Amino acid sequence: MNKDRPTLSPLKIRPLETRDRTPWAQLYRQYADFYQSTMTDAILDRSWSWLMDPHHPLEGLVAEAEDQQLLGLAHFRACPDPLIAQDVGFLDDLFVAPDRRGSGIGRRLIVGVAAKGKERNWAVLRWITADSNAPARQLYDQLAQVTHWVSYDLDLQR
Repeated sequence: MNKDRPTLSPLKIRPLETRDRTPWAQLYRQYADFYQSTMTDAILDRSWSWLMDPHHPLEGLVAEAEDQQLLGLAHFRACPDPLIAQDVGFLDDLFVAPDRRGSGIGRRLIVGVAAKGKERNWAVLRWITADSNAPARQLYDQLAQVTHWVSYDLDLQR
């Protein structure tokens, strides 16, 4: 842990609950700002509705402090992988409040998602990050293997 970071009181990793809407939205807006991505109320509303719908594949975990403050979030889903004929997990979003980075919250959120994946017999948990996100990549390099795959986006709304 970075000695300049506050020491964490007990931390709970748990599924998102309806009472989390406001603090989740604050964290998710910060996540969008970090990646310089547009965030609107409509996007927040739709993402939240997915997260609260037990029939939608997107799920969320949060890191909650003893005082019930949300310090981080992880959004994830199952994805079929036809080459191995198994489901794998995909970690879409991982965010830790800037003043709590380096304190182990990101690791705990990934471990929490991985535990869900093990319960569901996922073959692997995958995620992507920006090449320039060096602090996060230091953590990811400790937990997983970097792959040789290159990611592409084809804009279908042009």
